[in-house]
Amino acid sequence: MQIRDLPYADPGVPDVRSGTRFLIWLGRGQLRGQILSLLWGMVHHLGIAGLPLGVGFAVQAVVDRDGGRLALAGGLIALLGAALALGDTMLHRTAVTNWITAAARVQQLLARKTAELGSVLTRRVAAGEIVAVSTGDVEKIGWFVEALSRFAAAALTLILVCVGLVVYEPALGVVVAVGVPVLALAVLPLLPRATRRADVQREKAGRATELASDTVAGLRVLRGIGGEELFLGRYRAASQEVRRAAVRSARMWALISAIQVLLPGVLLIVVVVYGARLALDGRISVGELVTVYSAVALTRYPLRHFEEIAMAFSFSRPSARRAARVLSLERTSTARGTAVPDGGDLYDPVTGVLAPAGRLTAVVCGDPDAAGRLAERLGGHPAEPAEGHTSVLLGGVPLDELELDAARAAVLVQDKDPVLLSGTLAELLDVPSSGAVRAEEALAAAQCADVLDALAQASVDTDGDPMRTRITERGRSLSGGQRQRLALARSLVTDPGVLVLDEPTSAVDAHTESRVAAGVARLREGRTTVVLASSPLLLDLADRVVLVHEGQAVAVGTHRELLRTEPRYRAVVTREPDDDPLPLGREAIPAVREEIEETA
Repeated sequence: MQIRDLPYADPGVPDVRSGTRFLIWLGRGQLRGQILSLLWGMVHHLGIAGLPLGVGFAVQAVVDRDGGRLALAGGLIALLGAALALGDTMLHRTAVTNWITAAARVQQLLARKTAELGSVLTRRVAAGEIVAVSTGDVEKIGWFVEALSRFAAAALTLILVCVGLVVYEPALGVVVAVGVPVLALAVLPLLPRATRRADVQREKAGRATELASDTVAGLRVLRGIGGEELFLGRYRAASQEVRRAAVRSARMWALISAIQVLLPGVLLIVVVVYGARLALDGRISVGELVTVYSAVALTRYPLRHFEEIAMAFSFSRPSARRAARVLSLERTSTARGTAVPDGGDLYDPVTGVLAPAGRLTAVVCGDPDAAGRLAERLGGHPAEPAEGHTSVLLGGVPLDELELDAARAAVLVQDKDPVLLSGTLAELLDVPSSGAVRAEEALAAAQCADVLDALAQASVDTDGDPMRTRITERGRSLSGGQRQRLALARSLVTDPGVLVLDEPTSAVDAHTESRVAAGVARLREGRTTVVLASSPLLLDLADRVVLVHEGQAVAVGTHRELLRTEPRYRAVVTREPDDDPLPLGREAIPAVREEIEETA
């Protein structure tokens, strides 16, 4: 796989049983790139290792005053220099390719998993952790995959150098052959402690990232309640914990680096002293001594890769473990490729909620969290895996048996806190759709006239066209009500067979809410729509209303019927005790509207 061929047509099925297995799976998936990097690494390292041989020949030729051998040695050095340059260039090219393609594979896997689970993902994994995995962790994982082949080339080079020196000059070669493995393995006892400290650092850094992400996401709320300083203090404390953990980890890696500088120096001194005695005794020539000395001096370069692979593994293993934890999340059951039913009722066997085809059904839950979980269930994505044993039925067909794309096209869920991506308004509304609903119709139904005016006024270089005005990330330049209505317009443009809306008007005033409810009812006429809400203005426009109490549908009827006959419904909708009923019939709506306006 080359960088120009990205993205992968299919990133594959990862081994997520552990972080180490995930790293091994990534390495196997790039076997061709790893082999290329290994081969070019061998050319590079052998070019470096061969230089002492050429230098030794040249020195001996000068001692012997042999011009022909000196020229031959010069040609050998030039050839080795060319091999070194070519190997270094191609090693860097292939290694970086391995890094980028491995990181891209992980990012594709994360994107696929995010698309598969949707908003359920953030119910199972903190949003900050997802951000940490898709940014810093991906880089750490790519680093290990990239360093693996370079380490293998360095290790093979050291073996060849040791064997070559034993054959070339046995007296000194044995010393080197014994000393180099000791140098390579000397830091092994320190690696577990260094790894633990690196794990602690990554864990604390991940928590700090989660805290920062969650704080930024709730910044508007924090400002409203004056909680900025509280969360700033928490982040300061988390940041200091990360700093202290990083310092402790760095001290251990500094010790490992110092050992890998000290021990090669000791070996070099031993080789020089012992080799000088052998040269004085006439047992080896000056050129042979120079060759062995140069070879030992240059072993420091491949030995550095032992330290790097240890660091790469120590830092990437926690990252791989976090990525594997996210990638191990699954839908509740495996799709069987069942055909999408043409219409049909939406039914949840767990709660007993039924949404007849082609009608607007409102669902009232006393617990907002329960309403959110029900919305996810109706979309075919239970918030908890244990809930997935009984799937929601669409036209009698379990949603879990549909392919993911088909299930998404059949049922669309808009949660209570929808996300607006950065881009122009036209790009925001450019979503997969049936084509039956134009953007202008959806914006009108969602009562977005004031949003369009605001965007037109904010336009700098788009001639006042709101459709070409950019919206900031998550729509932070807009109010909560404006973001909510734009998200509603986006859902209406999609025009799915079944649309599930969780509190779609919770952030707007009562007057706007009434018009939005009427617009949605008009635009979705003849289409199956489920609204989870407790607003009388919405409920009064629904064809039928279902009351869910303690996880079960306990009453069904129109809004006015349930106000008269169901105390539990009345308590949820009017926010009043069961024994304090509101006026009945048509008189109830103005009273409720007045109460909501006063509250707003």
